[in-house]
Amino acid sequence: MPIADARPPLRAVRLAGEDDYEGWRDAARRLAGAGLGADEVAWDAGDGAGDLFAAGNAPLPDVPHRELRVPRNFPQIAKSAILHSDPERFSLLYRLLLGLQDRPRLLEDRADPLVRRIELMARAVRRDVHKMRAFVRFREVEDGAFVAWFEPDHHIVRANAGFFVRRFASMRWSILTPELSIHWDGETLTEASGADRSEAADGDRLEEMWKAYYGAIFNPARLKVSAMTREMPRKYWKNLPEAELIAPLIAGAQAREATMTSSRPAPEQRATTLSGLREEAQGCRRCPLWKGTNGCVFGEGPGDARLMIVGEQPGDEEDLAQKPFVGPSGQLLDRALAEASVDRDRVYVTNTVKHFKFVMRGKRRIHQKPGTSEIEACRWWLGQEIDLIRPPAMVMLGATAIRGVTGKNGAVGTMRGSRVPLEHGSAVAAYHPAYILRQPDREAADKAYLSLVADLRLADEVARNA
Repeated sequence: MPIADARPPLRAVRLAGEDDYEGWRDAARRLAGAGLGADEVAWDAGDGAGDLFAAGNAPLPDVPHRELRVPRNFPQIAKSAILHSDPERFSLLYRLLLGLQDRPRLLEDRADPLVRRIELMARAVRRDVHKMRAFVRFREVEDGAFVAWFEPDHHIVRANAGFFVRRFASMRWSILTPELSIHWDGETLTEASGADRSEAADGDRLEEMWKAYYGAIFNPARLKVSAMTREMPRKYWKNLPEAELIAPLIAGAQAREATMTSSRPAPEQRATTLSGLREEAQGCRRCPLWKGTNGCVFGEGPGDARLMIVGEQPGDEEDLAQKPFVGPSGQLLDRALAEASVDRDRVYVTNTVKHFKFVMRGKRRIHQKPGTSEIEACRWWLGQEIDLIRPPAMVMLGATAIRGVTGKNGAVGTMRGSRVPLEHGSAVAAYHPAYILRQPDREAADKAYLSLVADLRLADEVARNA
């Protein structure tokens, strides 16, 4: 005769919806208070739930309140993880809640399988929330209303509704998804059942303009397909107006890049092109630094230079002469180049910022360090110089030049003496001559000067061996 299963029946818990965090939290408190373990509870969720506990199971008796302690970050993790599509999420979170009573620091154990699984669920939900905000595309329908279609991986629509209400408060819109639809009439947010893709609009009058713009700004030289598809997975393409352009643009990217490369001026033509760029830069108004100066101090040197030196900005003498590195810093640089056996006539010398930034003190113009916005405004011109010359080696004189060339902040003291890989070639960080001139004593100045000479030699070696 078979032995009867002595285990008590599972306590069935039915929540009001797939994203019912409050219902799960209240039920978990009562279940834990009654002393029920994770294996004694069966969780379910769905619309139209009546009592908290499903039919066939008596409600929990009144039990003394059990104080539950959790880390401060647990509710936020639970609120995210509970939106996951994994049907076991309610049970997993209840198991974690009980585990935290015995091990208060359990969440800090990243090697624990349960903690790891729930963290991955929460991360996947946050990513899905971000994708919905990034890839929902509204299309105009009659009466000036807008409709969008989206297919989330998880139960995020209700949780994400507030973002769209705040972002598009003055519009009347609907977001349709297979599970849940939300509607905003400009004052009230309402919900409805899931919809079908056919109920969403296919296009509107603005899409042709947007696709023309998208095709025009597409840059094949900067295309990284793996990065693009990682950030914009193919599953979202069908919702995007520009989606029909992506595949042919990718397919033709290599051919277009080859065309762009082949159309780049030959070495003997680059001087003329640089001259035109220099003339164009004189009208630059990308930042206010042009005011009160004699103009843009552009780079100088051969168009086929194998070594490019990038400084910070022109000084007072450079602004007056309209040439880079002709003042005290330039004279020190010339001496260091000669000691490093580098012919300055074969080097292209320029600055990150092309206008002199200063403050007036009496009749004198005193140098001021350029800010981030000014560096970023001028990076366009520096980028044009680099793209035209494509030197295999560059020297970045000072932190401003590091930011201008790499787009990132960096300190010379930690970067110098080694090569920094670039899209075309390598760069070497070095102390700016002005930094050497500002040293308080001769010993410090000599030490910084010798390091500049060494870095110029290193860059020249890179240029010659490339």
